[in-house]
Amino acid sequence: MKAPSRFTWFYLAVVLWPAGLSFSVAQNEPVRIGNQRELFVDSYLIEKADHVRLTLHHPRAEGEVLRFDSPWEGAFCGYGTVIKDGPLFRMYYRGVPVAGKDGNPNEVTCYAESGDGKNWVKPNLGLYELNGSKQNNVVLAAAAPATHNFSPFLDTNPKAPANARYKAVGGTDASGLLAYRSADGIHWEKIGDGPVIRDGMFDSQNVVFWSESEQQYVCYFRTWSDGGYKGFRSVSRATSKDFVSWSTTAPMTFGNTPLEHLYTQQTSAYYRAPQIYVAIGARFMPDRQVVSESQAAALNVNPKYYKDCSDAIFMTSRGSNVYDRTFMESFIRPGVGLRNWVSRSNYPLLNVVETGPEEMSVYVNEDYAQPTAHIKRYSMRIDGFASLEAGYNGGTVLTKPFVFSGTELEINYSTSAAGAIRIAVLGADGKPVSGFGLQDCQPVIGNEIRRIVNWGGKRDVSALAGKTVRLKIEMKDANLYSMKFN
Repeated sequence: MKAPSRFTWFYLAVVLWPAGLSFSVAQNEPVRIGNQRELFVDSYLIEKADHVRLTLHHPRAEGEVLRFDSPWEGAFCGYGTVIKDGPLFRMYYRGVPVAGKDGNPNEVTCYAESGDGKNWVKPNLGLYELNGSKQNNVVLAAAAPATHNFSPFLDTNPKAPANARYKAVGGTDASGLLAYRSADGIHWEKIGDGPVIRDGMFDSQNVVFWSESEQQYVCYFRTWSDGGYKGFRSVSRATSKDFVSWSTTAPMTFGNTPLEHLYTQQTSAYYRAPQIYVAIGARFMPDRQVVSESQAAALNVNPKYYKDCSDAIFMTSRGSNVYDRTFMESFIRPGVGLRNWVSRSNYPLLNVVETGPEEMSVYVNEDYAQPTAHIKRYSMRIDGFASLEAGYNGGTVLTKPFVFSGTELEINYSTSAAGAIRIAVLGADGKPVSGFGLQDCQPVIGNEIRRIVNWGGKRDVSALAGKTVRLKIEMKDANLYSMKFN
């Protein structure tokens, strides 16, 4: 009989956990985590779990932050990006008042900014004349087809020149992905004459960022599973050392999960753990109609945009052409009311940004093709995409062998008043290291973004740095979001 796959074991743990089953994954060579923060969004560090499961958490709606109410914006705005640059938050999105062909000359790139990520303004930039006036918030016009899906990023490559501190891509299948640069994120110029990537369909938001962990630029862009416009809307990837010359493209894989239409993928390096790429994308369900013809008329939704529906999903990647889809369920469900159940609504903007000492935010394009089209903010606990979770009866997790650097162990966690977390450090032989057993660990009780674990009042684990160890984590009515050795 064929041995169970790693996916099968993981399925048993996550889906059948309430029945009290446990699972294990075959031991590999030690994982070298150094002092990177590790989020519990996948089974990357988990070897065995007993009555503990990986749980997806759902962002909380915080209300509308930006209405597409300017004449050059309108019901078909989309493909947004939010960038935190020091104390300033920048937002970019497509403005187009009337639906048209992808890459049509009426599409412009609009801009808004905020000091806190919660209250946004549209500055009058005076760069382009629209409707007889330069009093608008447009940063790029007369640049079709790049303005169809213009997607900027703040380049963290230490070698990036000052005049290319910001970069962007945009374009369609006819043009390929065109490259742009900017010193300030406001004034943009095209790089070169032709596309930097041509092997794709690009009928979506195509994203690029500098990968600190891979030491190269990575681009995730629209392709289709069966080539051309056939099959499922999917994702491919290319890489570059200089943003000009790019590798051959490789389709992304999704493990042993069913293909779905991913209208956007919004892949980015998580700002607190850049080796982990989070993808909060739009899942599109063609011909899955919720809104009737009469209801669509009452909403005043464009007749072409109510016979499908969509929501937001959560994936991760750690480089290469692999997405991890541990969680197939929706990350952000459509809200109450039929206006949330039209085509191409509920599309997340690119990037997760910190909007408070305990909070981070993601933004979602809602009410598409309707007069009420807008962007809504959703909040999450810092690191709080997912967690290891144990119920009242408790459970344990054994990590894979790993090697760390640092002097103390920091965790992001929450427990109930009755719950607790205790952690033991095990040596390469699987036995507790003297002084670091479960009985030595002070029970961790509370709800904190940052807690340093201690064993009998001792926090210093530097004697174990560079050695192969594991953690045994005992949990009761608790969630563990992330861990990091400092």
